[in-house]
Amino acid sequence: MASRDLVERQRIEIQNWKQSATEGPESDSVLNFLKKAGDARVLLDLVNRYRGRFEGAGAILELGAGWGWASCLIKRLFPRAVVVATDISEDGLASVRKWEHLCQIRLDRVYPSLSYQLAEPAQSLDLVFCYASAHHFGAHRRTLREVMRVLRPGGTCLYLYEPSCPRYLHALAYRRVNRIRPTVPEDVLMYRKMESLAAEVGLRCQVDFYPSVLNRKPGPLLYYSLLGRAPFLQRFLPCTANYVFIKP
Repeated sequence: MASRDLVERQRIEIQNWKQSATEGPESDSVLNFLKKAGDARVLLDLVNRYRGRFEGAGAILELGAGWGWASCLIKRLFPRAVVVATDISEDGLASVRKWEHLCQIRLDRVYPSLSYQLAEPAQSLDLVFCYASAHHFGAHRRTLREVMRVLRPGGTCLYLYEPSCPRYLHALAYRRVNRIRPTVPEDVLMYRKMESLAAEVGLRCQVDFYPSVLNRKPGPLLYYSLLGRAPFLQRFLPCTANYVFIKP
């Protein structure tokens, strides 16, 4: 992605968090709490899927945390872990206190950061994760290089619940997701590209297809139900996926 395009995407993302009536720092929407409750069901299912990686992590950092609700849930589930929330938007992170209050926890650190410019020391984290936000990053090569830097040997990075597709369907899938939500540019991850970028920086990558029907609207519910019953199609059609990156 061209540097100018990336900077413009980042500017739009930051501006949206600042100006949004429902997601900005002054918002207090009951509808948003209800929406995140649906997302939390998906996250809990994913935590159970990768429970061993969360349970074995003493230091956990979330990329693209937004309001930080997922970090708060992780801290609630694994209170002994040091949990850090980061996001490109300081305005998004301003809502962390609401979620800390709801989960009755306090995160260990919260700070604004690009996904590829973390304040963490080298080899200081056991687990880096993001939930449905990596498709906003853009600079995946730089992000994975930074992940490689901050993870301890044997550490894991999880890109969870990411819209994904093969390369030959990317243009079509890209147009679709940006037609659904035109205010903020979004991408669709390509399996082979992510595997290639991971190998380039020295990470092992496993793609886990995840056609979950949790928290789906009727149309996507039918689509993912069919994908769940036909696993051989998951690599050839757009499908949500989890990316497991492991530092040797």
